[in-house]
Amino acid sequence: MPKFVWEGKTKAGRTLTGELEAPNEAFVLAQLRRQQVVPVKVKPKAADLRIRMPWFGGKVSQRELAIFTRQFATMIDAGLPLVQCLDILGMQQENQTFKKIILKVKEDVESGSTFADALAKHPKTFDELFVNLVQAGEVGGILDTILSRLAAHIEKALRLAKKIKGAMVYPSTIVAKMFDDFGQALPAPTQAVLAMSAFTRKYFLLGIVFVALAVVAMRWYRNTENGHRNIDRIYLKLPIVGPLLQKIAVARFARTLGTMVSSGVPILESMDIVAKSAGNRIIEEAILKARMSISEGKTIADPLSESKVFPAMVTQMVAVGEATGALDTMLNKIAEFYDEEVDMAVEALTSLLEPLLMVFLGVIIGGLVVAMYLPIFKLAGVVGG
Repeated sequence: MPKFVWEGKTKAGRTLTGELEAPNEAFVLAQLRRQQVVPVKVKPKAADLRIRMPWFGGKVSQRELAIFTRQFATMIDAGLPLVQCLDILGMQQENQTFKKIILKVKEDVESGSTFADALAKHPKTFDELFVNLVQAGEVGGILDTILSRLAAHIEKALRLAKKIKGAMVYPSTIVAKMFDDFGQALPAPTQAVLAMSAFTRKYFLLGIVFVALAVVAMRWYRNTENGHRNIDRIYLKLPIVGPLLQKIAVARFARTLGTMVSSGVPILESMDIVAKSAGNRIIEEAILKARMSISEGKTIADPLSESKVFPAMVTQMVAVGEATGALDTMLNKIAEFYDEEVDMAVEALTSLLEPLLMVFLGVIIGGLVVAMYLPIFKLAGVVGG
C-alpha cells in the first residue's frame, strides 16, 4: 500500500505533519478530517531506496523515541484525543517494530487500559522512568507537559552521548598515527602488549563467555532488592558522575512534585508517584520516608534532610514552601535552579573529557616511547665507553 506525506492544521491553529499508508489520496483526506485535522497538503511519499535487512530494525533507537515523545506532546497540547495521536504516530512510523508497539499500545488504551499501563507492557522501549512519569501526567492531567519534559530529557542524553563520542574520536586518531610511526623496532613493553593480544586471540571465545557470565551476574544482582539499592548507592558516590545524577534526580523530583501539587493532585498520591519516577532506589526511599512523615502529620523537609541525599538548600526551600503554603512555587524554583545546574555540569563534563583523555593517552604513549628508546641510549653508552 502506498504512503502519503501530509500536512494539516488543528482547530487551535497548530501545524501537524505525518505519513499515512492508504490506497489513495482521498482516503488520507477523509482520515485527517475524521481526526479533526484540516488538510493543507497531501502528496505521495518518495520511494525509500534504503535496503532493509531482516536482522536489522528490531530495536527502537533513543532518537526515534525522542521524536515520538516530542510529536506526541505537541498533539496532546493541540487537543487531539490520545487514541488518535497513537493512531497517527503509529501509522507514520518507518521502524516496523516501533510501529507495532505503538499500535498495540493504542489497542490496549482503546480496551480500557491506562496509557501508562499500556506502555509498561513494552519495557525494552519504554523504561520504568518513562512509564512512571507518564502515570504522573495522567493522574495530574498534565500529560502534554510531562511528555515535553521526557522528550527534553531523552534529547539531552542523546546530545551528551554525541559529545562524548566526538571527544573520543580525536585522541583515538592521534593514537593510531603514533603507533604507525613506531616502525618495525618495538620495545619490550610493546612486545608484551602484542603477547597479551595473541593470548586474547587464542582464548577469545573463553573471554566472551567470561564477559557474558559477568554481565548476567551483574544483571541478576541488580534485579535483587539489595543489589539494586547497593548499585544505586554506588552511583551516587561516584566522583563527577554521582553529583550529576543527584542534581538530575533533585530537578526531576522538584519539577514533577511541583507540577502535580499545583494541578490539584493530593500530596500523598503525588509523593507516591514521584518516588516511583526517581530513577534511583536511595532517592526513592528518601521520598517514601517523606511521604510517611506527611501521613503522620509531620513535614516533608525533615525526612528529606535526614536522608543526606537532598542538598541543604533544597530541604530549606521545601521547609519555607511548607510554612508559607507555597510549596508548588518553591518546588518549581528548585527545579529551575537544578535544571541549570545539570546543564552546566554536563557542559563542564564534556569540555573536560577530551583534555583528560589526551593527558591519559599522553602518559601511556610517552611511557611506551621512553621504554622503546631507553635500551638504545644504554647501548650507545656501552659502545661509547
